[in-house]
Amino acid sequence: MNYVIHWDIIAIESLVSESDFILRKWNQAEVDKFENLVELNLERLSKNPEIGKFIKELNVFSIVISKQTTLYYNFNEESKVIDLYLFWNNLKNQNDLLKLF
Repeated sequence: MNYVIHWDIIAIESLVSESDFILRKWNQAEVDKFENLVELNLERLSKNPEIGKFIKELNVFSIVISKQTTLYYNFNEESKVIDLYLFWNNLKNQNDLLKLF
């Protein structure tokens, strides 16, 4: 049984921000590639949310979407729900990420 994906508002905003950044820096074709990678990885997660790396300090899982972007999430086995928290640009300061959790 697949997990249901729940989008936190910050996950939505950070995904939009990443897509906007890609569009400004490159083009719509690159945005489409990125969004396809997001969709592919969400489909993989919905089948097996444990494929991500558990980050003990933050008490969340992460999965690399692209070289530049990592998704942070958690899941509940009983309710079969995955909570998406944040799409993070890996070029940003890692200390800023720690402040968000």
